[in-house]
Amino acid sequence: MKIFVAGATGVLGRRAVARLVAAGHDVSGVARTPEKAELLRGIGAEPMTVDLFDAVSVKEAVAGHKAVCNLATNIPPLNKGFRKEAWQTNDRLRIEGSANLVDGAIAAGAELYLQESITFPYADGGDAWITEDDERDYGTAMLSNKEAERQALRFTEAGGRGVVLRFAMFYSPDSSHSRSFVDMVKRGVSPLIGRSSGYASFVHADDAAGAVVAGLDVPAGIYNVAEDNPTRKRDVAEKMAQLQRVKPPRFLPRWGLTLGGSGVRNLMRSQRIANRRFKELTGWRPLHGSIAEGWADILAELES
Repeated sequence: MKIFVAGATGVLGRRAVARLVAAGHDVSGVARTPEKAELLRGIGAEPMTVDLFDAVSVKEAVAGHKAVCNLATNIPPLNKGFRKEAWQTNDRLRIEGSANLVDGAIAAGAELYLQESITFPYADGGDAWITEDDERDYGTAMLSNKEAERQALRFTEAGGRGVVLRFAMFYSPDSSHSRSFVDMVKRGVSPLIGRSSGYASFVHADDAAGAVVAGLDVPAGIYNVAEDNPTRKRDVAEKMAQLQRVKPPRFLPRWGLTLGGSGVRNLMRSQRIANRRFKELTGWRPLHGSIAEGWADILAELES
């Protein structure tokens, strides 16, 4: 299948492109610099220079492709994430970029539009498993994510197959957020916020890339992509500290965190994300069943 990938050089994108090429697909990916273009050529994909905010440019680039995978994001580092302005480009990608890609996919007669999404907007679930049918509470910070998912629905309504993959929190050795987690634990501060008894759900970037490939064959709809065994936040923090041979980190006071806006409040929730629907349809299985298992590999790679 000829596949167009936006966000092809990001933490998830470059892994997904490599998996798609290995599966025998003809992949074109957006590359904004010569270095990133060379990266894509090195893994067997065709780089394309495209401004996702230019509707005409997007339509021209997408023409001739049977599938469009939108993995484009611009997530700020942790130390800037509390600033509203730090999310402006990411919001534009979710709103304008997604709309342009869907318009291009429809014009191209593509069969599939796959949209990357996130699990953070789910309401606090306590100890219960959260499925795709459960309540969403976006707040003001994550409304652009709602719009991105709406674009996938619009593609389905136009006669195509719109697929949304709601990913849990990514982690990988080349993720700036994962590196920040390591540093915070060393300083004695938990990188996870909210109730220490609440659940946090993650997915290793390698497993997420495998889910993109598996997502090519699912019916139109929304699917959670997460580890098999989400862990309570205090247990995650303690495991990270144990592996780094430091004292268990302290959790920041909840009353202070609430001043950080709706995006911070979303991350304070307890989210025990269920991945059963996607697994049963595709046979996809995460190689890292929980972050408690996968974190040792992260540290080993960071220290090598």
